[in-house]
Amino acid sequence: MSKTFREYLKKIGSGVHTGRDLTRSESADAMKLMLLAEATPAQIGAFLMVHRIKRPTPEELAGMLDTYAELGPKLDIDNLSFDYPVTVLGTPYDGRSRTAPVTTLTALILATVGVPVVLHGGETMPTKYGVPLVNIWQRLGVDFSKFSLEDSQKMLEKTGLTFVYLPNHFPEAQQLVPYRDQIGKRPPLATLELMWSPCSSHNVHIVSGFVHPPTENLFRETLKLRNFHHFTTIKGLEGSCDLPQSRTAIIGINQPNNNPQWQRLHLHPQDYNLSGKDVSLESTEHLLQQMQQILQGEDNPLIPLAIYNGGFYLWRCGVCNDLNTAFDQAKTLLMSGQVRKKLQSILE
Repeated sequence: MSKTFREYLKKIGSGVHTGRDLTRSESADAMKLMLLAEATPAQIGAFLMVHRIKRPTPEELAGMLDTYAELGPKLDIDNLSFDYPVTVLGTPYDGRSRTAPVTTLTALILATVGVPVVLHGGETMPTKYGVPLVNIWQRLGVDFSKFSLEDSQKMLEKTGLTFVYLPNHFPEAQQLVPYRDQIGKRPPLATLELMWSPCSSHNVHIVSGFVHPPTENLFRETLKLRNFHHFTTIKGLEGSCDLPQSRTAIIGINQPNNNPQWQRLHLHPQDYNLSGKDVSLESTEHLLQQMQQILQGEDNPLIPLAIYNGGFYLWRCGVCNDLNTAFDQAKTLLMSGQVRKKLQSILE
């Protein structure tokens, strides 16, 4: 048993009247004790559940991310010669279960035009047990679960797209996954993952999806504490980075060196003839069939969602100066076969 961790647990678990938040350094140390398994399983489970009930502060999340940065994998992006900053797409690790994800197509569209993209995640995970991104990539022919971190680094350098796979690249974090099933709730780890950048530099564009409005404020304050000033928040489908078609997209944009840095964008899909019902996830097999059809330039119900998301990110990442041009370019990239060729280059 870690006596130090016991004190942290007592501090946050003493109730509404006497409980206190951890400092950033205490939170960083608590995260380290969990990742290195110096805290006992009982202590770890209690900590994750108490934090779930208490709700983490930006300082606590910043401390946890400090430890992720210290102990976790780091892709070397300092010497890469891309025209755009690396975009890190933070999407829930427990996957999607109701709506069709197009994050993979978005990543391919960005990589096709030279915007480097980093994705990260693991296998099917509590509490939703949805379709994880790594499985979609496997069905498209790219098995990132077999990549070493060196392989992922080389893939980023060669193609401008890669994936950090938790079980292989960050086993210390992977060993905390069973606690999600045992406590039956998403722990604060699920929030920090949405902001985590497994890269060597702060010169990245972080995209974080969320469901509940208070989470967005956590993102903003935590990322600024960690000196990340280039980020986007998306009230996306099931908390992902995917924009919804059935409602106005609520987007937050933080741009370094701008005045003001923070801007709110309400994006109405009907303004671009891209509104409609959100596409249901019938099955992984059906999703992959739709994706393959899109890559072949064939029409299907998923295309408007792919164009809407691809176009938005082309604009947000600075490839296009306005959204109308961006949506047109996303459609052209998909229908002309350029995105399919990008996937083929990744497969080679």
